[in-house]
Amino acid sequence: MDNGKVLGIGGLFLRAEDPQALAAWYRDQLGFPVTPAGEATPDGDWFWKAEGGETVYSIFPRSSDYFAADRQVMVNLKVAGIDALIARLQAAGIEVITKPEWDHPDVGRFARIHDPEGNPIELWEPPAASG
Repeated sequence: MDNGKVLGIGGLFLRAEDPQALAAWYRDQLGFPVTPAGEATPDGDWFWKAEGGETVYSIFPRSSDYFAADRQVMVNLKVAGIDALIARLQAAGIEVITKPEWDHPDVGRFARIHDPEGNPIELWEPPAASG
């Protein structure tokens, strides 16, 4: 059963005013190991063995309104059980934005959140494999 966990990304490094707090937010809200630079997580993890498969790396024109104009990067996290994850994030008081026009049966479903430092995060659940 899909339970709303993040499945994958290749790698990402962010700058933060409070690296400890931001790393804890990602661990607590999205459920995968995130570390402040040079430290392991409280459980001793240094790495995340992502389950998500392929990763998209795409460049948008500066004029794109796909994500906030004042940001150079938007993280896209592949998830399973997007409805469960949305419900958990909302219960934690995190604003989740969804729009029907973002979703497509051949591409999947999408939602947007922001971390405590304002970095945009896109949650993406690929369509179920047909078979």
